[in-house]
Amino acid sequence: MTKCSSNISPATDDPVDVPLDCRDCGAYKLCMSLWLKTGDASLLERVVKRKHVFKRGDVLYRMGQPMEYMYVIRGGSVKTSVSTEDGQVQVIGFHIVGELLGLNAIESRQHNCEAQATGITSVCEVSIDRFEELASTDPAIQHEILKIMSAEIHHSHELLLLLGKHNAEERLATFLLSLSQQFARRHCSATEFDLSMSRSDIGNHLGIAEETVCRIFARFQDDGLISSRYRRVKLNDLERLKQIVYHRRTSNARDSVDRQLEA
Repeated sequence: MTKCSSNISPATDDPVDVPLDCRDCGAYKLCMSLWLKTGDASLLERVVKRKHVFKRGDVLYRMGQPMEYMYVIRGGSVKTSVSTEDGQVQVIGFHIVGELLGLNAIESRQHNCEAQATGITSVCEVSIDRFEELASTDPAIQHEILKIMSAEIHHSHELLLLLGKHNAEERLATFLLSLSQQFARRHCSATEFDLSMSRSDIGNHLGIAEETVCRIFARFQDDGLISSRYRRVKLNDLERLKQIVYHRRTSNARDSVDRQLEA
């Protein structure tokens, strides 16, 4: 996905000894929140084990693998998926620059999903033992982790609502709007970004066929809602995309009230 670190400007009170490659990283704001508030940039040296670059299709960790690290995405994107007993694979999420992967494995010490790079992706591997040692003495870090976990829970609830109540067109519109919000939170463009995931993975994630995803993308382009070239997508009309999603919600709520009144 789009690397957007150039849009992130360090605050004036940041530690002066933060490495330059950290200042230019898409995950800079996240690391500032978690480890650099103390003004001691050496904390990064203690917590971050190493930086690593993955190619498309490379696996960061597998389902059931013992947890050693969390991963901060510096650039690129990652998909997470789970495998069912009958061998089916369900894509449960897509993650972009500035996101922290692996939090849901802290309790069991085993990863409960697989994480795979969807394109050239760079990450920092964060030692979980060192991280917990640091977090146990710093309430600010504990607070930031709670915020991140709360956001993950909220996203999971939104996905359940998405799969349960929307038709295919509404699901795809919601997906694009959700990505737009993700990029905006990371100080990236909210209207133009790369979709490094395949149409098949998008369909798997949303519970619709790959052919349907392609057909709706084509319809959105014909209607002028989006434009697309290769993997780059531009959202030309956010308001109309929102209307696709929220008009049905409003209509459903109105129909429900009418049925109650008739009863």
